[in-house]
Amino acid sequence: MAKGNHSQLSEFILTGLTTLPELQIPLFIVLLLIYCTTVLGNLGLIFLTRTDSRLQTPMYFFLGHLALVDVGYSTAVGPQMLVNLFEERKSISFCLCTVQLCCFITFIITELFLLSAMAYDRYVAICNPLLYKLIISKKVCILLVTIPYIYSLTVALFTVVFTFRSSFCGNNVIDHFYCDSLPILALSCSDTRVIEYFILGDSTFNLIFSLLVVLVSYIFIISNILKIRSAQGRCKVFSTCGSHLMGVTVFYGTLIFMYMRPQASHSFETDKMASLFYTQVIPMLNPLIYSLRNREVKEALERTVTACWLHFKLLKS
Repeated sequence: MAKGNHSQLSEFILTGLTTLPELQIPLFIVLLLIYCTTVLGNLGLIFLTRTDSRLQTPMYFFLGHLALVDVGYSTAVGPQMLVNLFEERKSISFCLCTVQLCCFITFIITELFLLSAMAYDRYVAICNPLLYKLIISKKVCILLVTIPYIYSLTVALFTVVFTFRSSFCGNNVIDHFYCDSLPILALSCSDTRVIEYFILGDSTFNLIFSLLVVLVSYIFIISNILKIRSAQGRCKVFSTCGSHLMGVTVFYGTLIFMYMRPQASHSFETDKMASLFYTQVIPMLNPLIYSLRNREVKEALERTVTACWLHFKLLKS
């Protein structure tokens, strides 16, 4: 079999979500609505957390970055996927494929560690309220956000470089709707065991370590809440982390379903649906979870809408 390398490869072909013409328009409409809701919801959340004075706290600082990351990895995949729904030949250039993979890995890993940072923030707020401002200082907040960005970008660059340095044997059809590392490595005719072990090891570390931080934080939070005698007091304290707990459950539940299933139960079609859920649906759900279940965000939204309406009326008069 003749071998080539990536310098001879100008594009990849994606199999996409479906080959059935009757599903293309319904899928396009649904996914376009999901993507628009994701962008508007998360950008709105970023705007509120940056402009409303009552949301200038560490919790909303992390929430603003979570919204930014959600827009990031949804956009890395969404627009190309929508375009490809109507393309008979679902091609993606080599350069765009590398950029898509790099962006996706960077944002998805960052989200894992942002969720664990938010869990730690809630732990300190509930279990050590008197020391909260001292422990979760502005400098600590910046570090807890900057380190995941730097780490995830480093992992992404390493993965992309070694994935695309592999030799390909003419087949350039990726059995997915976006450029993912393992489906790309499946096309390689060179020995990819080292990079595959790295991807598996790093993915396992990221998932387990970040989940461990979340679980330990919530064990301490729940034990602290149970010490509160009044039911009303317990509900009030728990409500401060209810939205985050729901977001964590949805996100980690999807990842665990996708990556921790027995190998025999894996199929490309099932993996595509799970990937679609966590790349498009979860980024849409997050702003809804953190706004509809959060009184402070709802009040900030009401203040912003009221202020905009008054400003509009003044301009008209």
